[in-house]
Amino acid sequence: MADTRRPLSPHLQIYKWQVQMVTSIVHRVTGIALAVGTLLIMWGLLALAGGEASFNQFKTCIGSPIGLVLLFGWSWALFFHLCNGIRHLVQDAGAGYAIAQFVRSSWLSVIGSLVLTVLVWVYVLTGGAA
Repeated sequence: MADTRRPLSPHLQIYKWQVQMVTSIVHRVTGIALAVGTLLIMWGLLALAGGEASFNQFKTCIGSPIGLVLLFGWSWALFFHLCNGIRHLVQDAGAGYAIAQFVRSSWLSVIGSLVLTVLVWVYVLTGGAA
């Protein structure tokens, strides 16, 4: 009989967590978050088209602490998905498959997304979007 104590296939409890694995998982999660968060953006556009009263209601909701956290999270998801998508395009072209390059590009996706998110929110919060 076969040894049933061993897993039949590798899974997350077996693999050693690495930045490449985490960025792959987070890329999928941010894709879902972008799809759901786009509903929030659509609400804002529809409220804008609906007139001043509906847009003021939207601004009240989105200006709340929860609304700002949702927008901040959506913007980070957008930038991470963008940076990691560019990384995947470079790899699809056949470059960056060496382990060191793979790890470096994964970290660049994370750091680049954080930098872009902070830059946009500094601009927004300092009145640049007013």
